[in-house]
Amino acid sequence: MTSKPDSAAPDAAPGSGPIVSVRDLERTYRGGVHALRGVSLDVPRGGRFGIVGESGSGKSTLVRLLAALDRPTAGTVTFEGQRIDHRRESDLGFLRRRLQIVFQDPMGSLDPRMRVRDIISEPLGRTRDRDERVAELLDAVGLPSDAGAQYPHRFSGGQRQRISIARALAPRPEVLIADEAVSALDVLVRKQILDLLTRLVDEYALTLVFVSHDLGVVRKMCDEVAVMRRGEVVEHGPVDEVYDAPRHDYTRELIAAAPTLHGALRAPAGSATSEASAAGAESSEPEPPPEG
Repeated sequence: MTSKPDSAAPDAAPGSGPIVSVRDLERTYRGGVHALRGVSLDVPRGGRFGIVGESGSGKSTLVRLLAALDRPTAGTVTFEGQRIDHRRESDLGFLRRRLQIVFQDPMGSLDPRMRVRDIISEPLGRTRDRDERVAELLDAVGLPSDAGAQYPHRFSGGQRQRISIARALAPRPEVLIADEAVSALDVLVRKQILDLLTRLVDEYALTLVFVSHDLGVVRKMCDEVAVMRRGEVVEHGPVDEVYDAPRHDYTRELIAAAPTLHGALRAPAGSATSEASAAGAESSEPEPPPEG
């Protein structure tokens, strides 16, 4: 396993070093299932950090630990030098404001009983500028102002993901985690959401942690990548270096198995690729079947 040196002490001052660090992280579930094995990595402040691997590689477990939604069996997680791995939820208010997640299934993370404006403004609490903030965020993610009065089921999958992104941005976080955020979308809508994320990360000066099984998407979005397999980080470094000269056999296998590292971002033959065409594709995207 390749890991970075232990450069972030738990008492590091805010503003120095990486914004998120994990050291020797282990997560074992009931029955002796090892989801993570000795993971150590740094997420640089203001960087675009990719986590790539197949299903079952430990990506989602790692994300939950980065966001303090789960506790490790061993090891440490720090946010700006502060240990967060074993804090009570009541002590994590600062983290909930500064780190937000966009999940794979937007419908699963949006309350169907709430109007869009209430979903987006929920993290804001009772602030006087709630309406103005919602209007700003709807505009930022490319949704019309009257979308706030609607319910989530009225929107396509891509539009729901825009709502999820707007909600994540509402408390003005510093870190945005996108956990397989485009994997359920069709190719044209996927490209548009990726372009939106790229623009918003720059506009809001965010640190991005982008999690995907798709090597092509990670190469497009990130400047550093960690490759995971069976709960371990097997390779870690600058994206171009890892993709162009992989050192680990598993990384080479992943790259060889990908038809093209940019294939996931290409429109099918004969399809329009303009922003307007992508927007049209999104608005006409069929509704997913009911769960259950």
